[in-house]
Amino acid sequence: MVQFAANLTMLYNEHPFLDRFAAAADAGFRGVEYLFPYDFPADALAEKLRQHGLTQVLHNLPAGNWGGGERGIAIMPDRVQEFRDGVARAIDYAGTLGCKQVNCLVGILPQDGDAAAAESTLTGNLAYAADALAGAEIKLLIEPINTRDIPGFYLNRTRQALDLIAKVGSGNLYVQYDIYHMQIMEGDLARTIEANLARIAHVQLADNPGRFEPGTGEINYPFLFKHLDAIGYSGWVGCEYKPKTTTDEGLGWFAPYKTEPAHA
Repeated sequence: MVQFAANLTMLYNEHPFLDRFAAAADAGFRGVEYLFPYDFPADALAEKLRQHGLTQVLHNLPAGNWGGGERGIAIMPDRVQEFRDGVARAIDYAGTLGCKQVNCLVGILPQDGDAAAAESTLTGNLAYAADALAGAEIKLLIEPINTRDIPGFYLNRTRQALDLIAKVGSGNLYVQYDIYHMQIMEGDLARTIEANLARIAHVQLADNPGRFEPGTGEINYPFLFKHLDAIGYSGWVGCEYKPKTTTDEGLGWFAPYKTEPAHA
């Protein structure tokens, strides 16, 4: 059966962040993910995971000035050292949290940016990060994101991500496949996931339009969940959506998949 992780950046915003772990566990989630752990001491987050019987499934590398609109720095030629410092920081956090995969948001290409320089910088940064993370037994992921939500984001389609992985040439670089983003950009979800299953290490979801919970839009999620089981997908599915009301009120779709809370 598909394993679901609550994205605590998007879900349970009715609670302070550190209280969201308990809320997710009470709802029946056994895993959690979120954009960044770096605003909190790693030991404090690890204690929340232990207390509520949760697995840390994923977090991102540091992605620059998020509040200022940056969405990653991996394509920026003048910030390679900052990127490498972020890799080291992510390894420290992931080690403490027991997190086995880290996502790299590659960044927004400025309108006057040099695409060739960006690609060269990105390839070198990903090679460096993949090697460093492999030494810590952590997978490196890259995520295509739709150009409607983040105009100018450098990585937009599954094929582009796969071609980049081939160019980097590392066995420790994988795709984070977000169903919502790829429904907007290319569709053909089931066949794309099946054809590229060996390189897809993590899946995320939200319905379209609106980025709300499954069952509110056009995507046939019951079919996709059965399909993931049928093709042997063994990773987690991160629930990275915006609840239409409260998180718990929108969890009807999750009822067939939930497990009993396992508080320590």
